[in-house]
Amino acid sequence: QVQVVESGGGLVQPGGSLRLSCTVSGSIFDIAAMGWYRQAPGKQRELVATITRGGRINYADSVKGRFSISKDNAKNTVYLQMNSLKPEDTAVYYCLADGVVAGTPSHSSVADYWGQGTQVTVSS
Repeated sequence: QVQVVESGGGLVQPGGSLRLSCTVSGSIFDIAAMGWYRQAPGKQRELVATITRGGRINYADSVKGRFSISKDNAKNTVYLQMNSLKPEDTAVYYCLADGVVAGTPSHSSVADYWGQGTQVTVSS
């Protein structure tokens, strides 16, 4: 059974910083990519940043220069360092583990897994 757990959300003033963490646990053999998405009230879920197994990174234009994604392969953990936060960054942030190979050596499967989300609120 694969679990994706996020942490690190909260309330911060404009211009402040937060660091989100996401850990994937279970009988995992490989993860193709991990990433962060967000959904604000009344809006569709949107990509924030992704990082592949090989380290290729992609950011949404709205967060370039302010957010930084990184990963610890040994811990199956991805981080999102968010600096210079703005009120428009307020959203529920979701972690996606993409192309997760899990199971046993004789019986494995590939699937994508979402976390439960963590609230980030930027307000004075």
